[in-house]
Amino acid sequence: MNRIRLLTAVFLLSSTLPVWAADRPTFEVTFDATAEYIRIHKGTRDALKNDYMGPGATVAVLRDAREQETGQAVTVHADDFETILRVTAFHQGRSISDVDHVAIPSLGLSFLPFKRENSGSYFRINKGRDDLDKDTLKRAAKGNLYDEKGRLGGIYTVVTVGQKESLGFVTQFEQGFFAKDIRSGDITGYLDQVIQGSGIMNLTAGNLVMVLVGLLFLYLAISKDYEPLLLVPIGFGILVGNIPMPLSIFNSVSLYMIDPVSHEYIFNTGGNSVLGIIYYGVRAGVFPPLIFLGIGALTDFSALLSNPKSLLLGAAAQIGIFLTFMGALLLGFSPQSAASIGIIGGADGPTAIFTASRLAPSLIGPIAISAYSYMAMVPIIQPPIMKLLTTKKERLIRMKPGRKVSRFEKIAFPVMGLLVTCLLAPGGLPLLGSLFFGNLLKESGVTTRLAKTASSALLDICTILLGLAVGASTSASVFLTKQSVMIFVLGCVAFGTATAGGVLFAKIMNVFSEDKVNPLIGAAGVSAVPDSARVAHMVGQAEDPGNFLLQHAMGPNVAGVIGSAIAAGVFLGLF
Repeated sequence: MNRIRLLTAVFLLSSTLPVWAADRPTFEVTFDATAEYIRIHKGTRDALKNDYMGPGATVAVLRDAREQETGQAVTVHADDFETILRVTAFHQGRSISDVDHVAIPSLGLSFLPFKRENSGSYFRINKGRDDLDKDTLKRAAKGNLYDEKGRLGGIYTVVTVGQKESLGFVTQFEQGFFAKDIRSGDITGYLDQVIQGSGIMNLTAGNLVMVLVGLLFLYLAISKDYEPLLLVPIGFGILVGNIPMPLSIFNSVSLYMIDPVSHEYIFNTGGNSVLGIIYYGVRAGVFPPLIFLGIGALTDFSALLSNPKSLLLGAAAQIGIFLTFMGALLLGFSPQSAASIGIIGGADGPTAIFTASRLAPSLIGPIAISAYSYMAMVPIIQPPIMKLLTTKKERLIRMKPGRKVSRFEKIAFPVMGLLVTCLLAPGGLPLLGSLFFGNLLKESGVTTRLAKTASSALLDICTILLGLAVGASTSASVFLTKQSVMIFVLGCVAFGTATAGGVLFAKIMNVFSEDKVNPLIGAAGVSAVPDSARVAHMVGQAEDPGNFLLQHAMGPNVAGVIGSAIAAGVFLGLF
């Protein structure tokens, strides 16, 4: 019953908003592109007068560095400590660039430094004290600005009120709107501002869709145990990123902001938003290498070293990356964007994010969500492909146990691996260097504390922050686009072809090799560690419960991690 009452109240509140909007005082707006406004640090305590557009306004003189007069200005509004002036005239051939300081001879002020205002945000209101009640139209009153079709174009505050005319200042334009689009405005009361500032009044259908996606991620992680360490932070981040923000606080809270020049959405990494600061670790490519450091400290490369042929299976699975790259090019994506999308085929979230942060920052959100979604669905996507491409006889193949790997080999591998891979693809150094460094910490035996920190606390912190930031970047207004849908489709193609590539290459190896390889482990060449190796093991055990493929599948699995990072390095080197 309480829920019904709450929903009824919300509905009634929503239904009354248009009535309130109709009762708001309205006015016409005029932007003057030629107007210049400046600010000085003197105010009413220094005897400056307020009389906007009236004879009582204080007159100031504009002077250059040689004390020659360049123009005049009058006070627009003065408070106790500072004043806004409007330039009324320049002498012939002079402009604001010639002004060095301001003087007010009538008050004995001969040298006043000034700050040039964002004059394009000031506009004239065609109403003043004679038209509206002083409690309605007053300094610091707020309201909305509209275009000729009545669409919200921005918000403003009243700077000063005159007898016949007033002055307003645009505090924030709506995305895609400029001064040339604005035709009218209204004045909102305090209650109206509170209601408009609520999330309910700014909720869109897109926000609801993304909230459902976030809840789906949380369900898959918690109820189905699909990649919970990734999907819980990402799912919750999607909820955070789709809490509707009113325009008045959008730039200070959201992960995005409206660029003051282009008036388009950009990442808010300027330091005035907590989410923006966290996202900087994604945008600047900080988190992925740190995660690779932790992965390296957790990974045992013994399976790869005991059976070096599995390196070929990991390499073969990267075919998904390059086929998807070509498919994205055919669909009209730029080479940089196509390369970033192609990395999804490696099923390696950090690598995909790092590549996108370098080549296609605007696509980080859909690429990351796509990559992690398919990583979580490894147990669903891979088995049908594996069974389709193999016979029962092939799935029953039992492989010989790998040889014992010496401590020297384990220590030498990260050193040699770094040199070989980074000489081949120097662009992958941030990822490969971190991966092999983490592994050296683990295998050296003398840096146990560092390896433990890298593989636990550091890895967990970066995973939390990365997942939350990536999820929060899926704001419906930015994320729900045709491009995002295309990226998801391409991601599915990438993942499927990568799985198929590994399986088919294993079958080809069996044609030329005496020691047969179970083709199922080829699917582990995608670098979803260790899920794809576990899936290969489970599909094999479904045919033969005594066939243990997990250790064999880990070889191509960790090789896939290296392979996808090398592919990323190649793309980074090219583009």
